[in-house]
Order: sequence, then C-alpha cells, then structure tokens
Amino acid sequence: MNRTALIVLDFINDIVDLNGKFTETAKFVHEHHVIDRANEVIAYARKHAILPIFVRVGFSAGYLECPAQSPLFGKAQEYNALALNSWGTEFHKKLNFQPNDLVVTKHRVNAFYATPLEAILRANQIQHLIVIGVSTDLAVQTAVRDAHDRDYSVTVVSDACGAGSKEAHFSTIRDLAHVAKIVLSHEILKS
Repeated sequence: MNRTALIVLDFINDIVDLNGKFTETAKFVHEHHVIDRANEVIAYARKHAILPIFVRVGFSAGYLECPAQSPLFGKAQEYNALALNSWGTEFHKKLNFQPNDLVVTKHRVNAFYATPLEAILRANQIQHLIVIGVSTDLAVQTAVRDAHDRDYSVTVVSDACGAGSKEAHFSTIRDLAHVAKIVLSHEILKS
C-alpha cells in the first residue's frame, strides 16, 4: 500500500486564471508555468498509485462560512469572489483534474481546518504528503506547517507552487525548508 498522498491546493479559476479575482497570483502561475509543473506531478502520482487530493477554497451562497473580519476573505462577498458552484471555484481547465478525483472544500487558508482532510489521510494510512499549489505564502505554507505538526513527512514541489510575487514565493520556500523537503518537479519525476 502506498502511504503517500498528493495535496493539490487551490488551482481554481479565481486564483490562477488571468480572468479571475486574484490576478497577481495568476500572472506568476502563467509566467512560471506552474500548472504545467503541477500536471507533471499529478501524472506522476496517478502512475505511482499516489492518492491525489484536490483542495479548493470557497464559500456557499450567502457566504455564511466567510469570516467578515478577515483581511484576506472579508471582501469576498462584495467582489463575488470564491463563490462555490461558480466558475471562480472550478479547477482551472488546464489542470489535470478528473471528475472522479477526490475534492476537499475549505473555508479558510488551512486545508486541515474544519475539513475532512485529516480523516481521509488517516483512513488511507497516509504518512507522507507531496504538496503543490497556490499560494505558496498562504495555503501551501499553512498546509505544510500544519501537516508537519501532525507528524506527516512533507515534500514541497517548489516549481509546482506559485504566489503573488517572486519574493513571497521564494522566501516562503526558503522558510519551509525547516519543516519539509523542498524539491523541483523534475526531481520528483526521477524518484
């Protein structure tokens, strides 16, 4: 039994499409071919029986789960951002997402907070996580640090992650090296 899961974070249209609500991250993702690298890692996972788990952030109609006081999410309703069951929270059309893939919806930055992610990982006896996604300095960092503290071994594929700026991306990757193994996509493909 493979005890590794691939966590694919927030490759949704509002965040990674140039017509989405978060264009700085989308620009980084497109300029650095992040979705292409992510697809290579997803294909590798599928080939090697690694469980891919696609995570998306979003809020239901009425934004009842949305923390109004949050500097990050507080204006989501005003801008009609991250609305579940809309184009904005669909996975990007270029992402290697299949209709039968496992999807976890979160209402905060952290993929573990108030989601079934932990139960899924435990039920499948997962011990190691490979993490890719956006944004490096938000969802990726939070998930990696939380996974580390839950005693998972974590690998971050740095070129399959993206942020709103090079500085945010690279400084976060540097900091995550304290709690995770940092690799490039071509290194994962060789392993």
